[in-house]
Amino acid sequence: MLQKFILPDLGEGIHEGEILEVRVAPGDKVNEGDVILVVETDKAAVEIPSPCTGIVEEVHIQENDVVQVGSVMVVFSVEGKEVDVRSEEESTEGQQSVEKEPPEKVLPPGKGPVPASPATRKRARDLGVDLRAVTGTGPAGLVTAEDVANFAGQAGGDEDKALEPAGKVKGGITAPVLPGEAALPDFSRWGVVEIVPLRSVRRVIARKMAISWSRIPHVSHHEQADITDLEKIRQKNKGEVEEHGGRLTISVFALKAAFAALEAFPRFNASLDTSRGEIVLKKYYNLGVATDTERGLFVPVIRDVGRKSMLDLAIELPQVTEKARQGKLTRDDSSGGTFTITNIGGIGGTGFSPIINFPEVAILGLGRARWQPVVFDDDHGDKEILPRLMLPLVLAFDHRVLDGAEGARFVNHVKETLENPARILFFE
Repeated sequence: MLQKFILPDLGEGIHEGEILEVRVAPGDKVNEGDVILVVETDKAAVEIPSPCTGIVEEVHIQENDVVQVGSVMVVFSVEGKEVDVRSEEESTEGQQSVEKEPPEKVLPPGKGPVPASPATRKRARDLGVDLRAVTGTGPAGLVTAEDVANFAGQAGGDEDKALEPAGKVKGGITAPVLPGEAALPDFSRWGVVEIVPLRSVRRVIARKMAISWSRIPHVSHHEQADITDLEKIRQKNKGEVEEHGGRLTISVFALKAAFAALEAFPRFNASLDTSRGEIVLKKYYNLGVATDTERGLFVPVIRDVGRKSMLDLAIELPQVTEKARQGKLTRDDSSGGTFTITNIGGIGGTGFSPIINFPEVAILGLGRARWQPVVFDDDHGDKEILPRLMLPLVLAFDHRVLDGAEGARFVNHVKETLENPARILFFE
């Protein structure tokens, strides 16, 4: 019989993936468990095994395609009574073809529905166009797909062309990053352009950042921590840590400092469930670490930070970030995070405004530490200026869940922990 194989649920709210490799072709014999595809999401490159033993009959995808969860990718022929899978689809399509749209509600004159075909209405929804704002050029003022396309700033064309769901590109199909996105004008009218498809990790990052920024009212609180003493301890102990296979970086200290603050202020270790009107307070502490890679931003997660020593963290952190850079993260490596830390100090910058990693409610950012003159009171009450190593801190948080005073207290807690590194035990 014929057996369809669809893109399975990849977890963590992931709805699509990009096909990196197709390892089978029609006519190939495969065994159950053989890797037939490699699919990349924003979290990891996932090897997809064959669900059965049989012969590959059809392959519906190719490398670089962006595929939705639930899409048919491969059809196998397996032992048993043959079933024409396509006949089921055709039967379903036949049933759908006789279904009629429910009659539209009659409204007062001037407020009725805009005259337009169902296909044109769909096109308007896809482009984010309000049909009431479009002047129809069809018979009796009918709004056509071309009218919608022209209104959205697209190059005009015949109606059939305007109704195409998305333009083909090499190795895949373009599609809006978010539903209802309005199309941009044709920039080639003013000069030469290059079209680079938004794919894979970058595409998912774009969607997640747009969702986070549009849903969450971000507030940022900035501070500086004096890490002069911390740096002395780091320099003193980094050699011993390296002997154990680790790296004692500022981020390791930040993980411990963030955990201490999360324990003191548990609402930062939470998620807001707007569908139920509830704040979910998490009693576990899995901290994500934003990692810059050639393929984009990944956030591997270090679990149970509070139960791990500084040495444990100094060994684990470089391991997971290296896995991210090599594209070897698994779904487990990047799922279940409760709070995120991002450190741009290795690149530079005195400050920045990070975007919260939805559905978390806060993110802690670190800038580049710099030596600065700082004014102190000496033992006699006089002022003195001393060189101190100052680390920029920024906390972005969800104002629906947390208030400004809470954000300030959280950052103060992180700052005090970093400035008093004796609080952080190395080999507990």
